[in-house]
Amino acid sequence: MGIRNFLILVLIPLALFFSCQPERNFIEDSDAKLEFTLDTLFFDTVFTTIGTATKAFKVKNPHKNFIKIDEIELAGGAFSVFRINVDGTSGLRFSDLDLAPNDSMYVFVEATLDPNGSDEILRIQDSIVFQANGNIQDVDLVAWGQDVHMIGGEIIDQSTTWPADKPYLIIDYLYVDSLASLTMDPGVKVHLHKDAFIYVAGSLQVNGNQEEPVWFGGDRLEEFYDQIPGQWGVIYFSGSSFNNRISNTEIHNGTIGILISATPESGLMPDLHIDNTLINRMSSSGVYALNAAVSGSNLVVGDCGGSSLALIYGGDYDFTHCTFANYWPNGFSNRQLPAVLLRDYFVTYDENDIPVLYPDGEFENASFSNSIIYGSHSMELLIESYNNLQLNYLFDYCLTRIHEDSLSYLEDPLFTNIINNEEPLFDSIPVVYELDSLSPAIDAGLPDHATEFPTDLNGNSRLDDLAPDLGAYEWIGGAG
Repeated sequence: MGIRNFLILVLIPLALFFSCQPERNFIEDSDAKLEFTLDTLFFDTVFTTIGTATKAFKVKNPHKNFIKIDEIELAGGAFSVFRINVDGTSGLRFSDLDLAPNDSMYVFVEATLDPNGSDEILRIQDSIVFQANGNIQDVDLVAWGQDVHMIGGEIIDQSTTWPADKPYLIIDYLYVDSLASLTMDPGVKVHLHKDAFIYVAGSLQVNGNQEEPVWFGGDRLEEFYDQIPGQWGVIYFSGSSFNNRISNTEIHNGTIGILISATPESGLMPDLHIDNTLINRMSSSGVYALNAAVSGSNLVVGDCGGSSLALIYGGDYDFTHCTFANYWPNGFSNRQLPAVLLRDYFVTYDENDIPVLYPDGEFENASFSNSIIYGSHSMELLIESYNNLQLNYLFDYCLTRIHEDSLSYLEDPLFTNIINNEEPLFDSIPVVYELDSLSPAIDAGLPDHATEFPTDLNGNSRLDDLAPDLGAYEWIGGAG
């Protein structure tokens, strides 16, 4: 092919392409302004040094002609805690941007706040300034920031007390040594970063009270994350841990709320007393105990991707006036396990990834009194023995959801005074599982079980009417 023919093939299509491009007519009237999908972009309270989620808004050209944006600028410049991105490009200032008729562009914003040296929540503000056709318009950026005690791989090796002056943020892990103890004062808030965990080899005392509970949860404070499980790891009590107590506490949105275990060959049995506590939205188990000693009262364990309560291999367990209610949403995952699981075996893996079976664990005791075991599955209580042994348990004055083809509880003398397959009629699923006025759990408990725990999780008396209600909450609405 000659050079002349080549030029014809290349240049003529290019000329036709450019000749077909519409002429860009710009509107220059000072009355022609930009429009925005919001006038202020708010960020929820965020911790200093931890970045926020990214938020966005649109800049619109509502006119029939192009509009030239002379400048977009982050007012605080390089000193701002905010960062912006305009249509995929990050920077502090953007110039000579053309916006087509009835078109729009995205502006993305995030922030990282510096420590403010105060225990108070402080308001931080900046703005993004837009200049077009001689007009100056802006979108305000507002965030609230709070300092935290930053915990990154910290080892506690002596008796330590955490006051409730400002939140604690665990970035990766906190380790309580075997001869040490950690005490948390009323009102302490503990936030854990993704996959972060607390490892207790010594003693943990969580001392919330009715007015100032202790709180555990994730470190994303945006409203979107309020109901999202799996945001952090686990509170783990190892075999050497001892004298552990969790009182008046809320534990939300982790992977495993509480894991307490000792290997069979260790000869150890870690202990935990937990009372007046709510555990909810765990992506795996709420409480997982293996060969441990756990007593619970006024305990609520709600929605979990696994069991709300799993008692594995053996141990010594006593639960009175507790509510184990698992209504795990299928939108998160498909839950396979019941709300409460008792199993006398477990499987682990050796260093070569070969499974190792531990059968025939011994339950010294596993008693449930004046409690509720319920959920969205047809079978919410499962008792398994690897070699079909009789486990040492007792369910007395409980409301349960048991499929009788899977567990013949009516023929089992270790089930007494059971209300089965009657909806407990919680009036606040999935938050705190209080009882509705028509709940069959009302006045269905044994007074003798309630005498040691005369008030419920809300501090209401159980002893002022005909009989105590089942579960962690007493219905208050008149005499029974």
